Formats: sequence, C-alpha cells, structure tokens
Amino acid sequence: MGEPLLERCDASKAGLSFRTRKLDLAAHAAWLYYIAGNTQEEIATKLNVSRQAAQRLVALAVSEKLIKFSLDHPLSECIALAESLRHKFELSLCEVVPTDAGSSDTLNGISVCAASHLEAYLIAKTPTILAFSSGRILRGMVEQIPSMNQPQHKIVSIIGNMSHCGRAGRHEVVMHLSDRIGSQAYPVPTPVVATSIEERELLQTQRSFITVKAFAEQAKATFVGISHIAWNAPLHQNGFINDDEVAELIELGAVGEIAGWTYDRYGVLLHKGTNSRVTSVALEQPAHRLIIGVAGGLKKAEAILAALHGKLITGLITDEAAAEFILSKI
Repeated sequence: MGEPLLERCDASKAGLSFRTRKLDLAAHAAWLYYIAGNTQEEIATKLNVSRQAAQRLVALAVSEKLIKFSLDHPLSECIALAESLRHKFELSLCEVVPTDAGSSDTLNGISVCAASHLEAYLIAKTPTILAFSSGRILRGMVEQIPSMNQPQHKIVSIIGNMSHCGRAGRHEVVMHLSDRIGSQAYPVPTPVVATSIEERELLQTQRSFITVKAFAEQAKATFVGISHIAWNAPLHQNGFINDDEVAELIELGAVGEIAGWTYDRYGVLLHKGTNSRVTSVALEQPAHRLIIGVAGGLKKAEAILAALHGKLITGLITDEAAAEFILSKI
C-alpha cells in the first residue's frame, strides 16, 4: 500500500514542478512581449519554443493574472537580469533563477531550470548528440529528468571521471543520464589530468577518445559546469589535481575552470599548469557552438564572468546573486 502512495506523491510533486516551470516560462514570455516589446516570433526564438507555444504562454500569463500594468511575478527581476546578460554578452540563451536566501542548497533552482532546457532536446524523436562536462549541478540537472526511452540519442562526455591514480569522481553525468533515458553513452576513457604530457598524448590517440571527441564536436548543445579555482574547489576536492597543482594554478592567476581547463580573469585559457596535461575534449575560444554554462552563487560568480569575457560559453543558466555580481562588474 505504501508504494502506490509514494508514487502518487512523486507524481504530484512532478506535476507541481511542471506547472511552476510553465508559469516561469509564461512570465518570461509576458515580460518579453509587454515590457521588452518583442514579437511572438522573437519570443519563440529566445525561449526555444514554437510561435504557437509563445502565443499560448503570453495568453497563460494573462489568464493567471501574472500581469497587470506591470509583471506581477517574482521572476520579473530575474528576467530583466537575464535579458541584460544576454544583450551584453551576445548570448544565444540566458536564464536567471531567483536566489533563495532561506535554502541550504541554492543550486537546485538552477538544476531545475537547466533540466527544462535539456528535456526539450531529449523528447525529440530526431537523433541528437548532446555533450556534457561533470559536476554536482549537472548531476542535479539529470536528477530532474523523468525516465524515458530515447535510444536514438547519443549522450557524450567531454571530460573523464577519475584521477590519475584511478579514483572516480562523485558527480559523473553521462552514464547516469543514459541510464535514465535509454540512450547511447560515450564517456571519456581517461583521467581528468594525466601525469605527463606524453601520457596525455598517448591517451588521446586511443580510438575511443577520438570517437568521443568527434561526437562532442557535433553536439547540438553542450552543458558545462563552471567552477572556481581555490583550495578544496571541485577539481581539488575530487582528487583530480593535488595540493601542489592547485597552488600553482592560483599562482598563475587561474580563477575558473570548465571541464578541467583553467583560465584567468579575462577568460583566457592558461598555457601552463595542468592545462598541458588535461585530457578533456578541447574548448573552443571563442566558442562557435551552443555551449551552455550552468553555475551560480557568489563563490563562482568571478569564474562565470571570466568565462563570459573569454567567450568560452554562448549560453548561461545562473542565479540572481551571480547575475547581479556580473552586471555590477561591467
């Protein structure tokens, strides 16, 4: 008797989450239409929906009384921040979620928002290649994806998931997502950082790595975490780099990393330090494909800003606190 009740509770929570997300989209559409003066076609492009769906979202905002003479919804400030970031950094996609000061985990809202964008790709019947780095926030995104059967898709990693001594990271994404949706999975069969340049070169000549790299370069969208460089930051905490290596990166001026690749406050990838031994699929600079940075919080705000300056990402899903920090610095 307990299990059906639990299933009904889970279904009820999923329904509420879906409705909340739909209202978020409706509020965003209403802001773009009534405040920013966008056409329904422009709204459809920015929200990655059909023109008819954009029209329905605006109508939903009216029927739910989200708008009066001004937008009556707590996301209005976040939407304005997202539009400012999109304009200033010429982003293909930008979402800002509220920062919940009362929550112990401010990343959950970002993960939910990112999941809604990811799900839009996953439900498509057309075979699609999607690429991912790793990390807690992306793992949280995957946790929000419902089970489905989509064997036509290829889910590709751009980063390995172990240290050079074989210790596995805790926040692998690709295998977990593949299990959830029944897709093909292509992990990177290497440590994040090799012990030497010669080892990196050897690892990257493996046929399996070459295959993964080719798929990653064809991905319709790539979701990447963005992290800061500091003592006990993710690269260090997960054992992918050691004490001496994190100290060297700090000395070299590294402020952030994406898929193990470190960069300075201008977003320029470092030529020294661990970058000479990183085995991840190389980042484009500037990025020409859809690379969506998924990160938030004041701790990571400087790293996000640097990634934007360096054009390492072309899309961003973040929170209000990080967005306000970034806009205050430009």
